[in-house]
Amino acid sequence: MKATIWHNPKCGTSRKTLAILEEAPDIDVTVIEYLKSPPTRAKLEQLYQDAGITPQQGLRVRGSPADELGLTNDDATADQILDAMAGEPSLIERPLVETDKGVRLCRPQDTVYQII
Repeated sequence: MKATIWHNPKCGTSRKTLAILEEAPDIDVTVIEYLKSPPTRAKLEQLYQDAGITPQQGLRVRGSPADELGLTNDDATADQILDAMAGEPSLIERPLVETDKGVRLCRPQDTVYQII
């Protein structure tokens, strides 16, 4: 099985999720440090759709400029959030993991077991 993780090595949850993937048998892991190589807007939209979550649910608030940009306001649209994430990857909650079985925002890290 192939797995792709959008990873931030400074994040404990992301490191724990990556460790689960690396320790699982027969999984070929691709690691993308999304702060260095962010996903496109279209890829983010696809990931969230496949995960069954909204861009609002995939928005990182803590440690990001989400509040200052008005992205946590009730009237912030999915398009506004996706556009902002495409320009500022620190707005993307992590880690996102994609496998043949689906996509999950792996918070907590044990969520990854649903798709491996």
